[in-house]
Amino acid sequence: MRELSKITSIGIFLASGIASACAADPTGDWRVADGVANIRIAECNGSMWGVVSWEKTPGGRDSNNPDVSKRNRPTLGMPILLDMKKKPGADQWQGQVYNAKDGQTYSSTIKPLGSDQLEIQGCMLGFLCGGETWSRVAGPIPSSPSNSMAKGSPKTQVAPRTTGSVNPNPAAKTSGQKQATGATDAVGDICLLPDIARFAH
Repeated sequence: MRELSKITSIGIFLASGIASACAADPTGDWRVADGVANIRIAECNGSMWGVVSWEKTPGGRDSNNPDVSKRNRPTLGMPILLDMKKKPGADQWQGQVYNAKDGQTYSSTIKPLGSDQLEIQGCMLGFLCGGETWSRVAGPIPSSPSNSMAKGSPKTQVAPRTTGSVNPNPAAKTSGQKQATGATDAVGDICLLPDIARFAH
């Protein structure tokens, strides 16, 4: 009976450890509060980055960007969470968020709320803060193959278990990667996207 009690206690301890590890992992695909897009978050060389991985209305353009040369770039695959670093002693990451609705970049913090919600907050000039809560639509992502290579780990190509719409790098896509809407994955490993790779490697 004591052995059974020990095994049960160990099982509960391991389960709670796994749950808290998942709860603090912001990687994966998240549906924004108004439901118009999913954001894929992955760790790229020690920082969290997030890009648009699905759009409710396909074909969006970054038309409000202050840089005129970027106003015709597709919003699908566009980075919006930029170089977010983990805050010491907290399950929070701090960096910048790009808001395509007004073309502005704000200081931002992301923080997992359990395993299925992510709180994002942004502030302009240290005040005028606002935020929203995103809902998980796909599970955590293993380390990027490119990130693993950057850290000197074995160069194994492990495709992320994520969702999206069109894959600019067909070689990175694996069979079975599907979006909630049934479309094929469009963005794949976000660490390989040019707008992130030039900063993250």
